[in-house]
Amino acid sequence: MSVSLRQLKIFEATARLGRLTAAADEQAISQSAASQALKELESMLGFALFQRIGRELVITDAGRAALPKVAQILQSLSSLMHSDADMLSGTLRIAASVTIASYLLPFLLADFIAQHAQVIPDVRICNSEEVLEAVAKAQVNLGLIEGPALHAQLCITPWHEDELQLFCRPDHPLAATGRMEVAQIAEQRWILREEGSGTRAVFDAAVQQVDGQVKLALALNRQEAIKQSVKAGLGVGCLSALSIADQVASGELVVLESALQLRRRFSLVTQPVAVNTALTQAFISHLENG
Repeated sequence: MSVSLRQLKIFEATARLGRLTAAADEQAISQSAASQALKELESMLGFALFQRIGRELVITDAGRAALPKVAQILQSLSSLMHSDADMLSGTLRIAASVTIASYLLPFLLADFIAQHAQVIPDVRICNSEEVLEAVAKAQVNLGLIEGPALHAQLCITPWHEDELQLFCRPDHPLAATGRMEVAQIAEQRWILREEGSGTRAVFDAAVQQVDGQVKLALALNRQEAIKQSVKAGLGVGCLSALSIADQVASGELVVLESALQLRRRFSLVTQPVAVNTALTQAFISHLENG
């Protein structure tokens, strides 16, 4: 008995989607057929790909190690089935943190798709910790995060410079001077990103460097919610300069200078080079040259 394309597709889809039923729906087969395909694949490979914990299927270490290779096989077959040998095709799955997905990735993808019309982008927006998890589980081809990170199984490469800015609404007492002193940090009500966000990690580290204290008013996972909360007078905020540029230009928000070290680098997160597909490698080159 040989490994079938259906078996590989069911394995990859189950790992990516997290549920066998979702994988079966995507492949347009019954759940029982999908379950049988997984069992046959595990039998031929000689090891378990998933472990059932309660009602959930959790990928095993052996399954996680096999997944990038299976994804590469499927991508190669997809490319082979299209007309030109040098034409990139297939689904490019990207996990990106909020700032990158909102202000950089759309333009990068538009340029890439203009060159490779057969490529279908699939973007997952989440915080930096969730991006790392998605790449490690091979649920996406690559990730883009805010700030540095460490992960034993992944390649994390600095990619783009960025700067966070403190800001308030125009009638805030600090707006007159356009500056926040270190001693004033503890006096503010802060509206920040949630823990796990790259933006929050950079802000927290910068405050720790000056032995500052923060009074947290709100922790939100959406930049627009933070900006609206600051404009409503609930406190002051800290976000990427990219995300508040329009509101600063229109006078809706005021940037506050400070002694905090808020420069950072966005990073590219991938599996080891050996298991990256041609499509993934092409988009990485596009990022590096873009």
